[in-house]
Amino acid sequence: MVSMNPVNIFKPGADEEKAETARLSSFVGAIAVGDLVKSTLGPKGMDKILLTHSSSGDDSVTVTNDGATILKAIGVENPAAKVLVDISRVQDDEVGDGTTSVTVFAAELLREAELLIARKLHPQTIISGWRKATTAAREALASAAVDHGSDPELFRVDLMNIARTTLSSKLLHQQREHFVKLSVTAVQRLGPSGQLDAIHVIKKLGGGLQDSFLDEGFLLDKKVGVHQPKRIENAKILIANTSMDADKVKIFGSRVRVDSMAKVAEIELAEKEKMKEKVDKILKHGINCFINRQLIYNYPEQLFADAGVTAIEHADFEGVERLALVTGGEIASTFDHPELVRLGRCDLIEEIIIGEDTLLRFSGVPLGEACTIVLRGATQQIVDEAARSLHDALCVLSQTVREPRTVYGGGCSEMLMAEAVSTMAAKTPGKEAIAMESFAIALRMLPIIIADNAGFDSAELIAQLRAAHSQGRKTYGLNMSEGSIADMASLGVTESFQVKRQVLLSASEAAEMILRVDDIIKAAPRKRTKDDYPC
Repeated sequence: MVSMNPVNIFKPGADEEKAETARLSSFVGAIAVGDLVKSTLGPKGMDKILLTHSSSGDDSVTVTNDGATILKAIGVENPAAKVLVDISRVQDDEVGDGTTSVTVFAAELLREAELLIARKLHPQTIISGWRKATTAAREALASAAVDHGSDPELFRVDLMNIARTTLSSKLLHQQREHFVKLSVTAVQRLGPSGQLDAIHVIKKLGGGLQDSFLDEGFLLDKKVGVHQPKRIENAKILIANTSMDADKVKIFGSRVRVDSMAKVAEIELAEKEKMKEKVDKILKHGINCFINRQLIYNYPEQLFADAGVTAIEHADFEGVERLALVTGGEIASTFDHPELVRLGRCDLIEEIIIGEDTLLRFSGVPLGEACTIVLRGATQQIVDEAARSLHDALCVLSQTVREPRTVYGGGCSEMLMAEAVSTMAAKTPGKEAIAMESFAIALRMLPIIIADNAGFDSAELIAQLRAAHSQGRKTYGLNMSEGSIADMASLGVTESFQVKRQVLLSASEAAEMILRVDDIIKAAPRKRTKDDYPC
């Protein structure tokens, strides 16, 4: 009898994990990512410190409990873990909040799948059951959703409650009411467009979080040039991204052979003439304010001052783009045709002082909904985390303006969906019912983790919550202030329907994708040649 050695079809350096090994590798990686962020879930979740080392020796410290920020900062090698990192990023981009929930829910689904596979259920059977469970959960969530979009007063109450719930698990919890009013007012100014770019967030060290405020109009963190007007009424603004030194000879960095110092003076004069020609073209636009993305040098600054024009240099690109949006202008880079350039306009440009810094305020801009939120805080880490928390709240509120339906939080929606899935599982014959029940168990894990993170007896609370829902009290959830179950409607613990739906769909799709894997192939690294290392 001839023994056959396994045939290797891969290049040297390639690696393959098959069947159970591949599946176990995927499950372990995904569950590890879920375990990493699950301690940050809920109003009593803990923060994490992310320490980044740089080659210059300046270590940056980030303190956060935002799931997307944590997962973005860590480098993961496991392919399944990368899938969960990606879904948290998509959740952040799509709806702004629920980044931790979507990661934890996907990890819990895979934890259940691992147990089912150990019981000899085929992955396709599990996936089929999960799909039916997702449909049942989605229908239950939609039927429980409340829509107050047609009643402005009730809708504002919904927005306040959503902002309150979103911020309850963030750093801003202590000053929650202050930031709830700030964020709701800012989003309601936007109207139905929900154009978040019109809300500018500026971070300024000093003071406390409670000193943060909302300023109508647009604030630019720049100063006016020397001897130029510091207050302009009926401003006509040219916003540009142009190099003001394109024609400079940069004589002090060059070797120029001349007969006398007079020739050097001639070169400098020619240089000045070219710069003056460019400034003259800019002034022909009939403006009284010039804002440039790049540097404006001393001589052009002097020419602008002589013409009574305010010139602002080195405005950051994001600030320039937002300024063009809110003032109705466009960013120009050439100035030969003034009639083709759309200027920005506003009623008043003036200097204001925040802390020890001077900023420019643009009032009466054409985009009337534009506003700026100025965040104050004792340290850079606090201000950065406050900005992340506020971003989540603003994103969720803008989504709610577009999709006004709301659902109840505190684990209420998860228990509602889990009960609907369990009810359908009881009516489903075959092995799919086992997979559906595992889906319900994964859904119930979210309120369990929330209770565990608060230090309460999760087994007791979840048992009470299941009993309450089975008795018809469908609005009951976890009151994490007192460690009991309570009516979420009376407590005002409200969440966006859009966020919950996205968590459900993204997590189930990601878990299904990982469960389908039965082979992990790592390609062989490309061999380096001498052409890859040019001299």
